[in-house]
Amino acid sequence: MKIEHLAMYVNNLEQTKAFFEKYFGAKANDGYHNVTTDFRSYFLSFDDGARLEIMNKPGMTDDDKGLQRTGYIHIAFSVGSKEKVDELTSRLKADGYEVISGPRVTGDGYYESCIVGIENNQIEITV
Repeated sequence: MKIEHLAMYVNNLEQTKAFFEKYFGAKANDGYHNVTTDFRSYFLSFDDGARLEIMNKPGMTDDDKGLQRTGYIHIAFSVGSKEKVDELTSRLKADGYEVISGPRVTGDGYYESCIVGIENNQIEITV
């Protein structure tokens, strides 16, 4: 069994698509639009076959995304090496995204950093 994809609602579909393309090498499909409900989405595919669906529709709520809450808390991307973790973390920081931890070796042995990415969603960058 494998997870087929993850999905998240976003306020700005195009900016979110561009973020994942720019920093994580996502490749987007042509998108989907349900003209009856005005629901829109893209499937973003990554090199290893993982997929993220980003979605938008009118009338969504945008609750606080505090980092200490229940539910899904972050998405993690493996970039392949400590050097790549450092490079991507530095690039995101230089572009104005908040680094909330790392890069560092965690207590359970992972080399990672965590940033607050597009629309205040936490992203973990790991080897």
